[in-house]
Amino acid sequence: MKIYQMLPTLSFGDAVSNDTLALSKVIEGMGYKTEIYAENIDARLPKGIAKYVSKLPRLSANDIIIYHLSTGSKLNYKLAEYRCRKVVVYHNVTPPSFFEPYSIKATQLCSDGLEGVRYLADKVDYCLAVSEYNKQELIQMGYTCQIDVLPILIPFDDYKKEPDAAVLAKYNDGYTNLLFTGRIAPNKRQEDVIRAFYYYKKFYNPKSRLILVGSHNGMERYYQRLKSYINALELEDVVFPGHIKFNAILAYYKLADVFLCQSEHEGFCVPLVEAMCFDTPIVAFDSSAIGDTLGGSGILLKDKNPAETAGMIDKIVTDKQLKETVLANQRERLADFDNQKIAEAFQKYLLKFIADGR
Repeated sequence: MKIYQMLPTLSFGDAVSNDTLALSKVIEGMGYKTEIYAENIDARLPKGIAKYVSKLPRLSANDIIIYHLSTGSKLNYKLAEYRCRKVVVYHNVTPPSFFEPYSIKATQLCSDGLEGVRYLADKVDYCLAVSEYNKQELIQMGYTCQIDVLPILIPFDDYKKEPDAAVLAKYNDGYTNLLFTGRIAPNKRQEDVIRAFYYYKKFYNPKSRLILVGSHNGMERYYQRLKSYINALELEDVVFPGHIKFNAILAYYKLADVFLCQSEHEGFCVPLVEAMCFDTPIVAFDSSAIGDTLGGSGILLKDKNPAETAGMIDKIVTDKQLKETVLANQRERLADFDNQKIAEAFQKYLLKFIADGR
């Protein structure tokens, strides 16, 4: 028996790809032979870390494919053709409606992705969902196989590396830094982060800054809309670092006084856990899997009133007792994502699946 992990694209620094690579180490540690196969492999990754799907060997009935499902791909349909046991790790697919005003390509990709999720409903043997929200979505789309929840396996040791000294020096200037990290994309709702920051800066703290870390590649129209909105508000101190190196991302987390998330669709939202890791208080809008990931920690807002959001940010910044309470809850929640805990849960689920012969 051999265990193959498969996904459309293995990227450098992508959450789904990082999860795939981390699970590969766990599988190897269990004593099973394993390999990663993808349609596309990022050239920045170490050579030989994965192979192209076209090179996949003949499979036996005892082999297992663990397929990471997060986007549109021909693999969503090809998976059903393999004569082996099949497991889906569901990371979620963003609803295409978010992208319709900005990108035909992204809209079609997400539409194809959701169609693929529905297609596989009766063609896989077992599912792991990275959040309870994702599990319920699979059930709504007709999945009747066993579904367990397994959070993403996050490489926390990477966050212990040295942050970019130049970034720290530039922005460690007495300003209150609000941070959001994530691809510049309409489901992330960076415009709502900007709107809340406008109220905070105008009515509470003029000596404040908003940092929006994330690439806008493929979302240029949305990015330009954000820039136009900032100009219309005559709002200063909004920083778009763009596509940056990992040590620069670490520096921005180090600098952050508050992590502000207004996203309307997340299958898990790794940056929330990253903010916990850096002991940064979180203020987030309650949507999709965000409440699942926070698990009762952070400040979870039920609506997006920007004035109320700004007021909550000010309370977190100025009320030391409240801030410490929030951080204590976040530290407790962070322990749930401990690498060993997640790895052991994955081992338990995988061993049960193998033993059951489903």
